Amino acid sequence: MRDQNSAKRLQRAELARRTGANLETVRYYEKVGLLPPPPRTASGYRSYDTAHERRLSFVLRARELGFSLEEVRALLRLVDERDQPCAEASQLAATHLADVRAKIADLRRMEGVLKEVVAQCGDGTRPDCPLIETLFREIPSPQAKPRKPAGGKS
Repeated sequence: MRDQNSAKRLQRAELARRTGANLETVRYYEKVGLLPPPPRTASGYRSYDTAHERRLSFVLRARELGFSLEEVRALLRLVDERDQPCAEASQLAATHLADVRAKIADLRRMEGVLKEVVAQCGDGTRPDCPLIETLFREIPSPQAKPRKPAGGKS
């Protein structure tokens, strides 16, 4: 009969299956240090445990929420150094939330432009293409001041 501890040991493929990760993703997170290297069996196989499974699930969920690898690393540092207050994690999340909101605003702007262009295209029989013309227009850089419309008042 196997002891309780060995029953919880997993090979990499099983760890990937249980967490829903790709096998290469598990390798990568181990390579970049987000997963600690597991001990090896006598035959040389990596032997992951429930702590690895829990940590990998944490990393995968953080990545699903859009946290960068460095942000995940910072969050894991907070997990590993349990004496850290929640304030640092909260600040990291607040910064990430601001980034997400900015991306949403950009996506809404893109949606509006594309919606307008698609409507202008109509049935696609126009001799000029509104999409092509829109893509040829110069896009001002974020630092540039907005251009005044030609011949318009502002």
